[in-house]
Amino acid sequence: MKRPTIADLAQAAGVGVATVDRVLNGRVKVREETARKVHEAAQKIGYHGANAIRQRVFADLPELHFGVILQKERHSFYQNFAREIEERCAAQTSHRLRLTLKFTQSTLPEELAEMLRAMVGKVDAVAASGLDHHLVTDAVTALRARGIPTFSLLSDFAQGVRESYLGTNNLKVGRTAGWLISKIAGRPGKVAIFIGGHRFHGHELRETGFRSFFREYAPDFELLSPQPNLETRQLTYEATHEMIARHPDLVGVYCAGGGMEGAIAAVRELPGPRRPVLIVNELTPESREGLLDRTVSVVMQTPLRALCEDLVALMCATATNGMAETPGQRFHNSIILTPESL
Repeated sequence: MKRPTIADLAQAAGVGVATVDRVLNGRVKVREETARKVHEAAQKIGYHGANAIRQRVFADLPELHFGVILQKERHSFYQNFAREIEERCAAQTSHRLRLTLKFTQSTLPEELAEMLRAMVGKVDAVAASGLDHHLVTDAVTALRARGIPTFSLLSDFAQGVRESYLGTNNLKVGRTAGWLISKIAGRPGKVAIFIGGHRFHGHELRETGFRSFFREYAPDFELLSPQPNLETRQLTYEATHEMIARHPDLVGVYCAGGGMEGAIAAVRELPGPRRPVLIVNELTPESREGLLDRTVSVVMQTPLRALCEDLVALMCATATNGMAETPGQRFHNSIILTPESL
């Protein structure tokens, strides 16, 4: 595809070529509204000078430095998450934002706590995903004491100390997964749930919601003990195989956290009539393929773009106006995908 030209940019912005030239070179002052219009058009059409335009347009804006810590650098979900955060920071028009984005190499609380502490004195606000653990709470407390707000993502931690939680309402996510299995399975039977570990607050809430639904509305189903899988595909694969062998009346499996690839692989090996309903979180290449070949019944997807827009705006507001007296929660509804959605 041909690289967009200045003429293309002028047409996309609805201005003249001379105006675009003035924005690019900064020789003559251009109205802020016009400059922003040119910048937005440059981003939209992929103009190669978009970053240079941004620097000139937003040169006078206050600068903020944000730190973000995510998990699983090689996992497509977290790659998409990182990309959305980067794009939302680049698109912010109230501030010039610098972003330090890091990934943990494990799920150990010691590692997350150390990475959080390393942000002290370097950033204006921090957002992270990870375990709920007293070491993590101590690190968040240290950040707060230095005036640096911390936002928990996807799975809550350091409640009462962190500034806000952003993600889905995990209790409702669990109840929704239970409702879906009870409706799709067609008959009562045994139901299994995988959680990443006992320190993932979001997973515990999903399990609680899952169990509460069946206890209240579908008591004919029997829930097996939760299976911690450390968010690894191999453990999930082996555990799913074992459950299928031990429980021929298994009618549903819910992966409340990571490791869904193992469950998808194990269920795919079964003939169609024997497959339990399989519900997983997040649309990835593996879960998409599972939907297409009917191995996966439902994917419950986090609306990353909306969440990241909310996150960046909230971090800007908090860094500018100060932390809230009462920590809060900001819920975003899951997107429910079925084989017919694709």
